[in-house]
Amino acid sequence: MRRMRMWISMRMKMRVRMRRMRIKIKMRMMKMRMMKALCREEQAEEEVKKKKKDEEEDTIPPEIWELLKGVTKKSEYERIAFQYGITDLRGMLKRLKKIKVEPKKSEAFIRKLDPAYQVDKGNKIRLMVELSNPDLPLKWYKNGQLIKPSNKYVFENVGLKRILTINKCSLADDAAYECRVNDEKSFTEVFVKEPPVTIVRGPEDQQVVVGERVVLEAEVSEEGAQVMWTKDGVELTREETFKYRFKKDGKKHFLILNEATKEDTGRYRIMTNGGEAEAEVIVEEKQLEVLQGIADLTVQAAEQAVFKCEVSDEKVTGRWFKNGVEVRPSKRIHISHTGRIHKLVIDDVRPEDEGDYTFVPDGFALTLSAKLNFLEIKVEYVPKQEPPKIHLDCSGRDSENTLVVVAGNKLRLDVPISGEPLPTVTWSKDGKEFSAAEGRARLEAKHGLSSFVIESAERADEGRYEIRVTNPAGEDTAAITIRVVDVPDPPEAVRVTQVGEDWAVLVWEPPKFDGGQPVTGYLVERKKKGSHRWMKLNFEVLPALTFESTRMIEGVLYEMRVFAVNAIGVSAPSLNTPPFMPIAPTSEPTHLALEDVTDTTATLKWRPPERVGAGGIDGYLVEWCREGDSTWTPANTELVERCGLTVRGLPTGEKLLFRVVGVNIAGRSPPATMAQPVTIREIVERPKIRLPRHLRQTYVRKVGEQVNLVIPFQGKPRPQVTWTKEGGALGEDVHVRTSDRDTVFFIRAAARGHSGRYGLSVRIEGMEDTAEMRLRIVERPGPPRKVQVKEVWGFNALVEWEPPEDDGNAEITGYTIMKADKRTMEWFTVYEHNRPLRCTASELVMGNEYLFKVFSENLCGLSEKPGLSSNTAVIPKAELRLKPPQYQEHDFRSAPQFLTPLVDRSAVAGYSTALNCAVRGHPKPKVVWLKNQVAIGEDPKFLARHSQGVLTLLIRKPGPFDGGTYTCRAVNELGEALTECRFGGVPQNFGGTLGGVPDFWGELKPPQHVSFPPQCLSDGDEKW
Repeated sequence: MRRMRMWISMRMKMRVRMRRMRIKIKMRMMKMRMMKALCREEQAEEEVKKKKKDEEEDTIPPEIWELLKGVTKKSEYERIAFQYGITDLRGMLKRLKKIKVEPKKSEAFIRKLDPAYQVDKGNKIRLMVELSNPDLPLKWYKNGQLIKPSNKYVFENVGLKRILTINKCSLADDAAYECRVNDEKSFTEVFVKEPPVTIVRGPEDQQVVVGERVVLEAEVSEEGAQVMWTKDGVELTREETFKYRFKKDGKKHFLILNEATKEDTGRYRIMTNGGEAEAEVIVEEKQLEVLQGIADLTVQAAEQAVFKCEVSDEKVTGRWFKNGVEVRPSKRIHISHTGRIHKLVIDDVRPEDEGDYTFVPDGFALTLSAKLNFLEIKVEYVPKQEPPKIHLDCSGRDSENTLVVVAGNKLRLDVPISGEPLPTVTWSKDGKEFSAAEGRARLEAKHGLSSFVIESAERADEGRYEIRVTNPAGEDTAAITIRVVDVPDPPEAVRVTQVGEDWAVLVWEPPKFDGGQPVTGYLVERKKKGSHRWMKLNFEVLPALTFESTRMIEGVLYEMRVFAVNAIGVSAPSLNTPPFMPIAPTSEPTHLALEDVTDTTATLKWRPPERVGAGGIDGYLVEWCREGDSTWTPANTELVERCGLTVRGLPTGEKLLFRVVGVNIAGRSPPATMAQPVTIREIVERPKIRLPRHLRQTYVRKVGEQVNLVIPFQGKPRPQVTWTKEGGALGEDVHVRTSDRDTVFFIRAAARGHSGRYGLSVRIEGMEDTAEMRLRIVERPGPPRKVQVKEVWGFNALVEWEPPEDDGNAEITGYTIMKADKRTMEWFTVYEHNRPLRCTASELVMGNEYLFKVFSENLCGLSEKPGLSSNTAVIPKAELRLKPPQYQEHDFRSAPQFLTPLVDRSAVAGYSTALNCAVRGHPKPKVVWLKNQVAIGEDPKFLARHSQGVLTLLIRKPGPFDGGTYTCRAVNELGEALTECRFGGVPQNFGGTLGGVPDFWGELKPPQHVSFPPQCLSDGDEKW
């Protein structure tokens, strides 16, 4: 029992000790993790700072670096930094110093990378270096990271050149690149330039009413491009998303206004880094258009009266009034609203229903009125013989017996008749009888009533209608004139007569048919060419036949059209005007100056106008007048495109003023006039030949080449030019052309005979200047003479010759010597550019016989034919003996030697362990393992292995009694070697995973391969 309590107590102590050790290890591991995290944060902050610094440095374009490299004064750095907005002057100078450091002469590189490269986004770029040795290993790096070959990065080897090709460059490829060959490096930077984003299609002008949705659409050249929307010059930001909504769809960009208000009227502009476009948005108050008005009605008792009107907006409601009193629905009166149609239906009409009916739309200052006429039928006692009578009441007439109906409306004319017996009714139109009972125009008959009905009246229904009633008691007639009024025809001859920078004048002629009602005015619309959205330019009808459109964009094509308006409505649109462009004349030309003057001519020059505009410039007109006169005479009838003109036919000795105007499609610009008058008189100038520098020495050309020499000179008036050769006249194949300023010397095909000394003379009124030119025509030389082998010794031969008879009119610069074996006759070059008249050919092959040939050479090249040696060089054979080499066999035997000794080990219960060492020896040594100086032998607990000199002793699940000193002995015929180690056994109380902790756990140390930076450890952790 006592031993049991002691064993339990010891086991509890071991458990407590083990828990404390675990807690201590966990605390230290947590501390190390915290230190590592702090280190990573510090390293991340340093990388962020470095990256931010690099990004700030990379914002400087490469062209500025090239400009900074050429600076010689220190004050220029501040000026350039201020000019290009560089704030970090010190950082710029540090980086410039690194770039400007002169590299040392490289042993690996013949040609290094350039300091910087620039490429447009989407293109490819090639980085190339040239090595001194093609076998040198080379690696490419990007921002310090190794680049591997792929479809993006392509490596090429061309001789000594090594090329890195980067395909489809993006902004991610804007980085620093490095090429390494062993310890040598070459650096460069690649700048990826993003091309400017242009606007392919701009937004269109829009005209909407309050409350409608406005969508401005634009298309740019790149997907994902950054754009900026402005209104009247003020940027629209994301803070106003409650009103403006921005949308992207690929290359398309949208600005959306959900509910437009009057304040949204203005010019909206979209801007990119490569262009801009604008559109005008006009928001108007809601206007209600009447598509069909109310027609007057004449009905009889018990019939139905229907008032109908149609407006442009389906959502508009309204009220009906009778004689100013609102009409309320009842059993007889029905009010309906279906879409854009409003109806008032009165059933069983009574006399009290007669009156003026009015429809008033809610929210609009608009009223539609019509009159209801009640036709009362009176029943009287009529004798049996009563002549017929027509009871006609023309309501709504504008003159006696004249009815007016709007085209498209229904006309129903009910004519009461009486007579006994019942009379016969006959209708006629313009003298022709009309009796149709069906169709669009028809007759309807009832007892005591004849009705003439026209469905959807047309212009052809106009005319004089006559009704005739007859019975045996007599007859009666009545005439009615029906006028059909309609909207007018479109205006005619619509054209633009004048244009300006942002305006245009539109004129037109009245329509041929006014619709039966006088034209009250006109409406004008315009649109951009290619657009389908028309914009109204006036909201009040315009009575005049001309209109000036303003607020247009210069350089944009527009189209316009006109509508005619009368009391009935608006006509169809006129034909569109031909496309026109608002443009303005250019500003006046600048820097008008006199370049030259003679007795009858004056040469002027000028510069283009400062402002040209979208219309461009077609040319210039030059005019002149005498001093004190105001009459300007045109100097040219056709426009001159270049900025200069020679005015001819001027009066000699007169003082004249000159002016120039620019002309384009918009007209003439303001004139640019010379400040001082010009006297038309030739100024005598002494002749002077400007002989070019290359002609001051002998001018050399090859036979057959062209000779084309231009020699300028000066002098006024035009000088007399004379050419001579050796004091005599020129040959027939030598051509000369002379102008006011130069003379041209031309030979189509040069020959040796053209060589010589040429003289040029320029003479003006007793004054003369001369120049001399030497011309030499050269060709290939002839072959050398008397080529022969003078001497042969050993493997060498001496060849001599004499100069050629013809040197080709040029100095002999050298000779080329070739040799050939007489058996093969294959020629090989011995020497090139050999200047002496002799040559020693060495390294000839013994036993061969050689021939030699020599070419002469001048600046035209080698002679066409060689000089062949008259004799040969024979190299005799010599007797040779072979002496075999003597060598001694090497002894490879060696005594055993441990290359890797055994190392002290400790074991963990339940796990096998191994002891390892390495031995070398020849012949192969015999290996014996010992434990405590006792041979292990065939013990199954141990397993010994020997593979390629590596010795392994495997101990299977060691126990407490397996500890001790283990020795490995290697023996061969030359000696033996020993190595031993200490193996720590397992304590007897260590019985598994639930057993105690061994004593050596108290000396637990971290693995040797784990290390931490010094800043990550405290003073107390360094010892641990």
